[in-house]
Amino acid sequence: MSTARLRSGKQRARGGLIAAYALVLGLVVVSALLAFGVGSGAPKAAETATPRKVVSLKLPPKPPSGFRTLAPAEAAEMIEVTGDGLRLPRISSGGWMPWIANSRRFDPAGPPARIGLLVINVGASEPLMLRAIDELPGEVSLAFLPGTPDLPRWLARARERGHETYLMLPAEDPGGIAERGLKPIETSADVAENLRRLRIAMSRGEGYVGFVVRSPGPVPRSESTVRPLIREIADRGLALVEINPTPDTAILHRLAVEFGVGYARSTNILDYRLASDGVAGSLDRLVGWIGESGPDRSPRHAFGVMQPDNEAIDAIVAWRRQQLAPTTVSLVPIIGHFECREACMTRLGAQPAQLRP
Repeated sequence: MSTARLRSGKQRARGGLIAAYALVLGLVVVSALLAFGVGSGAPKAAETATPRKVVSLKLPPKPPSGFRTLAPAEAAEMIEVTGDGLRLPRISSGGWMPWIANSRRFDPAGPPARIGLLVINVGASEPLMLRAIDELPGEVSLAFLPGTPDLPRWLARARERGHETYLMLPAEDPGGIAERGLKPIETSADVAENLRRLRIAMSRGEGYVGFVVRSPGPVPRSESTVRPLIREIADRGLALVEINPTPDTAILHRLAVEFGVGYARSTNILDYRLASDGVAGSLDRLVGWIGESGPDRSPRHAFGVMQPDNEAIDAIVAWRRQQLAPTTVSLVPIIGHFECREACMTRLGAQPAQLRP
């Protein structure tokens, strides 16, 4: 793993994971104070009395894995039906944000070294999509192409299998996968048209956390193009994941901080065919790097990204079997790799329940 990648991993670790998952499980123990003499003049009878039993409150249970269940009215409030019939995510009047409400919970008391796995472009092949949904561990997050036929059904199936879900941002990308039936966001289109295309993509399904952006590409490099899009994503309570960020695309991270968007990024592409040991070897190297420890080293966290192909699915399934034994690394959904800075935390604070797992 390159020095730049190591430095990137450290910066992400310092960048701060969501405070919701760093603060929630402090164990509170309340002891009854002995109600007897504290000075040398206390009556002798009190000195020989039987001390009262020290009682502790019951410790809170570990948070369940899986997804939150909100009241039906609260969940319905996170959907806006537009005049032209689009069903779009939005922040509820009570302050619930879809990127938190739709994320998969995990136990932050597990090993502090965390790995995540994100499979992108799910939906390009139905057989591979089925394998990814049904065979991969629930902790593996899935990013679907919004042009996937019958997408709401696949998103619901993925959720039933425990997968946190995202949508790929449909943006012009000479080397990317063309969306079916959707016009991509383009630097040559005006703001109104790009917002219209973004909202159409948003309306393709429900229950997802946010959008995944493949960098570098022309769109992430253009502030005039992405600024209104990131604002729209923020205003609707969605999150942003950036794959393979570069100095040219630092604009995405800056706008996420400015608008209070939950944000995560990764340069760990695990399915490069140039690696002689393939996906399995890339995964082993990433896990080994995350698991390194030392007295002066903070626990590391990082997530790897891969396409939904048979080699990748087989490698993850085999690796997960090995992880069933005690390990120093936690497999957590991508939500466990997010940062949420000042403006983001202010927005979450409108609904304090979002700061619990």
